[in-house]
Amino acid sequence: MASASSSFSLALILFILATIATSTRVATIGYKAPPKLIFRPSSWSQAHATFYGDESASETMGGACGYENLFNNGYGTATAALSSTLFKKGYACGTCYQIRCIGSKACFRGSPITTVTATNLCPPNWSKDSNDGGWCNPPRVHFDMVPCIKKGGLRFSFQGNGYWLLVYVMNVGGGGDIGSMWVKGSKTGWISMSHNWGASYQAFATLSGQSLSFKLTSYTTRQTIIAINVAPTNWHIGSTYHSSVNFS
Repeated sequence: MASASSSFSLALILFILATIATSTRVATIGYKAPPKLIFRPSSWSQAHATFYGDESASETMGGACGYENLFNNGYGTATAALSSTLFKKGYACGTCYQIRCIGSKACFRGSPITTVTATNLCPPNWSKDSNDGGWCNPPRVHFDMVPCIKKGGLRFSFQGNGYWLLVYVMNVGGGGDIGSMWVKGSKTGWISMSHNWGASYQAFATLSGQSLSFKLTSYTTRQTIIAINVAPTNWHIGSTYHSSVNFS
């Protein structure tokens, strides 16, 4: 988790983009339907932000979302830790935000816009006032979303054992988040997966020896996509599997 105790605050103006889904559609590998999602910008709002770690990103690796190595998994150093109000128990993991800095000597000239991805949780500091050090205290909400632009398809990292499959979903485009998820073995129907924490979903089922497909619905846009035969019949715990589909 991120700590803001030694950080300095900046007044930010945040570009809020409301995510409006005109319809829910299902996409399969090899099928390219025209995009039906519209991201409409709303007004700017004022907030604060804190900084932790350094340019090496060594202190921001891992995080509450479970993305582990942010470079290997497509997130890099342009990441952010959210207050618990915005973190939404991990459902906000992977969402993208645009921010710009104003009203501080630390701001770059021209107040350029920066896009960051939520990968961590900034816990509250109840020993300090929300306006004097407790920047992540509820009900503070710093950011709102913008579309996430990702290269390639969704990535599925497997953990668990023979009777329990825990899957971390990474490199998520569109809204950047996952609201619900299902798994289907080559010998089963669709099995609903429950949200574990951060960007992970779990299924209590025996799925070894079967190729696995996944169906996912975005938390914000409600778009649904299907990634068919992501993992082969000889899949292993500890491995990461790539699909060719992603949210738009």
